[in-house]
Amino acid sequence: MSAIRYLIDENVDDSLRKGMHLHYPDIVVWRIGDPNAPSFGTLDPDILIWCEAHSFSLVTNNRDSMPNHWRDHLVAGRHVPGMFTLNANMSIGDTIKELALIWGASNPDEYADQMNYLPIRQ
Repeated sequence: MSAIRYLIDENVDDSLRKGMHLHYPDIVVWRIGDPNAPSFGTLDPDILIWCEAHSFSLVTNNRDSMPNHWRDHLVAGRHVPGMFTLNANMSIGDTIKELALIWGASNPDEYADQMNYLPIRQ
């Protein structure tokens, strides 16, 4: 089993987290605002610091500012277990399957310090 754990950004529809829990209960999926996760309104740089400290890969739909924060985070010598940017053309079901595939077929550090756009395989 993979050790990849996902933190879903607050602007991502909560149906993604709910669907992941329903179809893949063994995968750890938290969302901003969940207990023990960053609270709603947490700034993007602080979310990346939290992900690093707690070994969660970020799932986001933020294509505007998050890539810049990710770059700045790495330039500062920090690390991110992984970042997955959602594809607006993928259904929730396809996104859930893609994240489950990544979780099941990957080594825990395979996506470290990488920003990936879904789908990974094309």
